[in-house]
Amino acid sequence: MNYELLTSVMRRLALEAGDAIMNIYKSNDFDVNVKSDNSPVTAADEAADHLISVGLRAAFPDVALITEEQSVSHSQRADKFLIVDPLDGTREFIRRRGDFTVNIAYIENGIPTRGIVYAPAKGRLFYTLADGCSVEELGDFGLSEGAKKVPIRVNVANNDGLRVVASKSHRDPETDAYIEKYVVTDMKSAGSSLKFCLIATGEADLYPRLGRTMEWDTAAGHAVLSGAGGAVVRFDDLQPLRYGKPAYENSFFIAHGQGVILKEP
Repeated sequence: MNYELLTSVMRRLALEAGDAIMNIYKSNDFDVNVKSDNSPVTAADEAADHLISVGLRAAFPDVALITEEQSVSHSQRADKFLIVDPLDGTREFIRRRGDFTVNIAYIENGIPTRGIVYAPAKGRLFYTLADGCSVEELGDFGLSEGAKKVPIRVNVANNDGLRVVASKSHRDPETDAYIEKYVVTDMKSAGSSLKFCLIATGEADLYPRLGRTMEWDTAAGHAVLSGAGGAVVRFDDLQPLRYGKPAYENSFFIAHGQGVILKEP
């Protein structure tokens, strides 16, 4: 893989998809349909998915592409593949809460090595560079590169007072019970892959997820977090969360920064 090209293409497509999403987000009304798994889908999901998938297939025709909105792609199996959630946080989008993202990632042998997370309503853009290190881009995001890129790094946690981030739309008693095992001084709620990015920038230390997620939900944020020195592990055995699993479904997991003493389930 040409990582310089990959970084450039992912950035361009994420920004273009973000523009398409925001055009619909700012409209007076939009239809909400329900997929076979009872999750919502909007015209913004579909427009962003089309734009990204066409762009990725044109740039990387020999690389397998898995995208949430194209169920036919879910039967593919490959050691190296691109994976996309064109609008992660559709519920946040529908409620106009702003915590939604465009997610694009590249997986190599079960590991998300490169990725981009763009939150167009929040004006935040996170991605891995060609060398795998993560940055947050600041300023007005032009399609031509050259904006200010700030290296990001996870916080070294103080276990006597952790900062925890949890799901805004998928909180449950099991997650709260697990969080109670820790000494917590700050608690945030966030939607979509922003939770991974808050750990990557040092704004939070811990994100436990005891609920169903798919690999396209997590891969890009996972890549950004890894590139900032963090990690994502399975909840059951605290081993690294891997990708390319059957049906692309994740186990429960914990994302964390450096120095966090993880509690057993």
